[in-house]
Amino acid sequence: MLDIVLLPWDDDLDGATAGLDVAVWTDDGPEPPQAVLDDVVLYVPAYQGGRRALEATGRMPRLRTIQCLWAGVDSFWPFVPEGVALHNAAGVHDTSTAELAVALMLARLRRLDDFARQPGAWLHDETPALADRRVLILGHGSIGSAIERRLAGFEVDVVRVARTARDVDGPSGVVHVHAQEELPDLLPTVDVVVLIVPLTDETRGMVDAAFLARMKDGALLVNVARGAVVDTDALTAEVRSGRLEVALDVTDPEPLPPDHPLWSLPGVLISPHTGGLSTAFEPRAKRLVAAQLQRWRAGEPLDNEVRRP
Repeated sequence: MLDIVLLPWDDDLDGATAGLDVAVWTDDGPEPPQAVLDDVVLYVPAYQGGRRALEATGRMPRLRTIQCLWAGVDSFWPFVPEGVALHNAAGVHDTSTAELAVALMLARLRRLDDFARQPGAWLHDETPALADRRVLILGHGSIGSAIERRLAGFEVDVVRVARTARDVDGPSGVVHVHAQEELPDLLPTVDVVVLIVPLTDETRGMVDAAFLARMKDGALLVNVARGAVVDTDALTAEVRSGRLEVALDVTDPEPLPPDHPLWSLPGVLISPHTGGLSTAFEPRAKRLVAAQLQRWRAGEPLDNEVRRP
């Protein structure tokens, strides 16, 4: 009987796999035979492996640990057998998602999407700058901090919000993070709201009609969290009225149906959930998995364990 580590890459991860019994299941490769699944003790599902990569956990009777390559694990829990430890990919998606969040802000504020949709039209108009805006980051964790670091050169005023208030080290010194309960007073004071909270029972639908109504006229909502954090009907109503603009990397439902009004309403920019899917992902994912395998070989606890809800 072997203790098999099932990985999504045929790579020795700079020697981290030395001495381990490794099997490989790539994004588009065939599922390993049941004889292999029977002995898997540590599983790293392929990032683009789809539902079949998740369902395979139910055919791994000796599975003890799952190292997933997602930052948010809300959709993963139904596939985690009782007694199996789940570890997320904290830090892996910071770079890609933070880049996209800033890109969405810039593209929508400077109307780059409008220009692209009207080829041949010379729309020589003044556009809002990101500079001098007040930007609220809702979810000031690892990715939220990465977004703030990338905003440091854009001459913006950053407002940080997390579940609880605290003081943290920022790009230029100690900064204050507001508690989520302060949102009703903060929302009317900001020009851009960036959502980067995990999807939990507490955050599902938190951006509802009341939340949106407190945002100032002309404000921009950027969602790089999860689609279900936002009440889509309430958001559509605000956008249709012309009062708010949105830049969304995630939607509810997802994919957004082709006939949904958000596709055609003015003031809307949508990207197809590509926040973590860039060339920055794989090298960071491999570094994380290599470090975890080194801990595994040494009999040490793995980082980033997530508690079952």
